[in-house]
Amino acid sequence: MYDQLLFPTDGSEPAKSAFDYALQIASEHGATIHVLNVVDTDDSSVGRRDEVLDVLEQEGTEIVNEAAERAEERGVSVVSEVVRGDPSEAIVEYSIRSDAELIVMPTHGRRGLDRFLLGSVTERVINTAAVPVVSVNPQGSRPLTYPCQNLLVPTDGSRGAELALSEGIALANATGATLHLLHVVETGSLGPDARSLLTAGELTERANDIVTGATEAAEAMAVETVESEVTIGVPSKEIRSYIEANGIDLAILGTHGRTDFGRYMMGGVSAKLVRTSPVPVMWVREAGDDPVGSE
Repeated sequence: MYDQLLFPTDGSEPAKSAFDYALQIASEHGATIHVLNVVDTDDSSVGRRDEVLDVLEQEGTEIVNEAAERAEERGVSVVSEVVRGDPSEAIVEYSIRSDAELIVMPTHGRRGLDRFLLGSVTERVINTAAVPVVSVNPQGSRPLTYPCQNLLVPTDGSRGAELALSEGIALANATGATLHLLHVVETGSLGPDARSLLTAGELTERANDIVTGATEAAEAMAVETVESEVTIGVPSKEIRSYIEANGIDLAILGTHGRTDFGRYMMGGVSAKLVRTSPVPVMWVREAGDDPVGSE
């Protein structure tokens, strides 16, 4: 399913942990993994002095060489490279140049949460890459395992959700995973009696229709096992609860949507899930979409 996989790394412990997961994906699909280190030429702490950049480039070479050795020990085909530039732009440009079909990267790295969480490198790559991006939280409490056994696609009926569902169907068929479909009827902006009012209301009826349509689409593509559920509450909390309760290994989310549930990028749902998801999250956006929240 994936022939070329890109893994950007800064050599930090979080990156090394996420790299193990990337190697599992590459090994399962027989993919070549591209290990990339970017020397940040825009970093104010570094400046633009050539001698400093040369030192950082040498460090980057050591980082990618070490990762390449780990890949070769696993029998995974590997390509390594060090480039200079803005990290997020360089990562996306390299993904195009290398024909990468998937990018895997940690939610934070050497510089800590402030730089690598949403609002920074990982967020910009998610917002601009034309291929799916898997964000891996190395501090998650659950082991990172691939191929996945239980795959979750939250859906709100939006175009972004359709893209996530398409990727989820293909991945479920490729790995034999059970495909879980979840719709959250959000109650955050409604009153205290929302749950009883919505249970038999139009929003819940629409939610059931959305889940039914997604289930039928998956079954039409011969997905062996499909589970579905409609819940009511705060989207990020309901998604995390479903992940924990159902042994989900990987969640796939689209980056566009009509509701707050669908506004994953630069919104409360996206930030909370990337920071707190106990499992990797794959973000899917349509090539040619304008990045949400881009500057």
